[in-house]
Amino acid sequence: MSGLDVPRKIPFNPTDPWFTSLANNAEFLFGSLEAAGVRSVIEVGAYDGELTALLLDWAAPHGGRVVAIDPDPQPPLARMAAERDDLELLRALSHVALDGIDLTDAVILDGDHNYFTVAGELRLIAEAAGDGPLPLLLFHDVGWPHGRRDAYCAVDQIPAEARPHPVIEGGGLFPGDSGIRPDGLPMWGSAAREGGARNGVLTAIEDFMDEREGLRLAIIPSFFGFGVLWETRAPYADALEELLGPWDRHPALQRLEDSRVLFLAASHGAFQRDDRKGRLLRRLLMSRTFRIAQGISRLANRGEPAITRQEIEDRLAETATAGFDRPEI
Repeated sequence: MSGLDVPRKIPFNPTDPWFTSLANNAEFLFGSLEAAGVRSVIEVGAYDGELTALLLDWAAPHGGRVVAIDPDPQPPLARMAAERDDLELLRALSHVALDGIDLTDAVILDGDHNYFTVAGELRLIAEAAGDGPLPLLLFHDVGWPHGRRDAYCAVDQIPAEARPHPVIEGGGLFPGDSGIRPDGLPMWGSAAREGGARNGVLTAIEDFMDEREGLRLAIIPSFFGFGVLWETRAPYADALEELLGPWDRHPALQRLEDSRVLFLAASHGAFQRDDRKGRLLRRLLMSRTFRIAQGISRLANRGEPAITRQEIEDRLAETATAGFDRPEI
């Protein structure tokens, strides 16, 4: 395997229409692992094991191993861990699992997307490395919306003093709007405002870099942003630069991603508006007022109402089948 090859074809996943999985950046991810000669990986935030399965496929020919960290692994990941000797599953929060861990060649950070969590993960990795080199570090969600805005899967697990920004449960995010809006993409818990100190994944990475010398961060602005961080003194630094440098913050990729997330947010907003209209129409159909209006309309139009019940029901059916399930990101 070389360049931007992947261990197997990445299929379109109809259950993930927003392309939230890091697997959508697989060519850059596995290309980086190959360029750095990685043989073992820690994956923080494994969840259902979608990426884990690809990592195991990649590691198998090398005799490599994967360590998956997730406090609430879903059944597919749990089954995978029970069946595979080359997969170790740590059922714990990242700050617990990474404390004193034996480091692998690379660490993928794709867990809770907030400053406190990511900054703590980086600190624990640096402590585990000691005077030795840092592992290759790979990140998801360094772009919009989590690059500069905290999100919390379980806000009660984050100390209050570590949350400098108010948290809005179920808040909607829209590109270009630094606040919260009802027609934005839904989140389980988001900082009320985008930007500022100690806010977001990318901010945590940059603050970590400010405390250490000789680090290089490449950002691929696709599918919510993929970041790769390495030491410039690493023996594989030139290979990574050759692979990722031409794509780092590429303006054409950024425009494509900007267009994609704007379409996602706008289409979700339109879907919500249609849903609200649908609820209103269903209430109208069931109301006594509508039946009276139908009678008056028939008299005025000599037997045919201006708007028939069937026309409204047909519109409701179109609205119900126009969208698809939209998971939270």
